[in-house]
Amino acid sequence: MVSDSRSRLAGNVEADETIVGGPVKGNFGRGVTASGTNTLVFGAVEVLSYADKHGRAAERAGRIRLAITPNADGEAIGKFLAQNVEEGSVISTDGWKGYSKSALANYLHSPSPGARATHIHRVFGNLKTWLNGTHHGVDPKYLQTYLEEFVFRFNRRKTPMAAFQTLLGIAACKAPETLTDLKEP
Repeated sequence: MVSDSRSRLAGNVEADETIVGGPVKGNFGRGVTASGTNTLVFGAVEVLSYADKHGRAAERAGRIRLAITPNADGEAIGKFLAQNVEEGSVISTDGWKGYSKSALANYLHSPSPGARATHIHRVFGNLKTWLNGTHHGVDPKYLQTYLEEFVFRFNRRKTPMAAFQTLLGIAACKAPETLTDLKEP
């Protein structure tokens, strides 16, 4: 569900990371986090400004990008941003030390230590609700595929017919995959 020619996010972008838990059998409490089925996920969302119906300035979430990662260090964050956000964009973060000068060298950084980035956290909340409510948990080796589906649906949430047409266009340009290819991590 990912177009090979999709554009990167631009303008004002909120970036953060979250932990998505996978299925846990027989573990409760702190055993859930130690089970090895939790996955670290990077997220970025465009923040779009507009005037509400009373003429006041307001913001809303635009397009998003999500990706799994083994760790949240500066190198991994820099790679995620380079792949998903246009250089020169303003990146708002929560002040995590991984958002270092080297990771954000090509961006304008707007850290807000202690403040919560509202739009990306809403995206993460919607993602977790969708994964648990619709799929009742996802195995970590398949999580990136589910993230791509969520990004596709979220980015086209206001135009369902365009989403269907886009999906048909993407499918027509991709080579078929065998069941064996789909099952390999």
